[in-house]
Amino acid sequence: MSTCHATPDKDAIALLPPFERLGLDRITLVCTAAQARQAQDQLARASAWGFDTESKPTFKVGETSDGPHVLQLSTLERAWVFQLHEPDCRTVAAELLAQSGIAKAGFGLGDDRKRIVHKLGIEPQGILELNTVFHQRGYRKDMGVKGAVAVLFNQRFIKSKKAATSNWANARLSEAQLVYAANDAYAAIRVWQALEL
Repeated sequence: MSTCHATPDKDAIALLPPFERLGLDRITLVCTAAQARQAQDQLARASAWGFDTESKPTFKVGETSDGPHVLQLSTLERAWVFQLHEPDCRTVAAELLAQSGIAKAGFGLGDDRKRIVHKLGIEPQGILELNTVFHQRGYRKDMGVKGAVAVLFNQRFIKSKKAATSNWANARLSEAQLVYAANDAYAAIRVWQALEL
């Protein structure tokens, strides 16, 4: 019989010290072909990436998103935020996600996968849903990034609601958006590394 592990609740998480996030000095915005190729070269050196996407929120009933508008990939050292309205960035993003042999770890990726297939026309390879890994290890409750960071690092992952619901289709992303997007992917690779050890 597998043992069951408890996940700390919101109140317990609120008391934890904050998770150390990537600052802007370790986040690269990718919005040109040259930047995309450079990012691809650097990402190729890692065996796993933290992975997430952001889409412009939809507020009207029946409105469908044409997202994802942003793709985030992170190593343990740095994160790249690809803007997908740029065709060259979209091409490189598709190549990266279609690459096999590299684990792409994240949370709640079912929806991301469907949108990627629709938007980029590729089936992403090596997608690793971290929630599934936690289930396999005896955690009954669904595990998101906040719960995972609390369980593994005894820290509180801070997410800005304002950034979460901001317009990810904007041609210019704000610093708050970059930090938010990059750290979702960065936290995922940190969690994956901790689970692997």
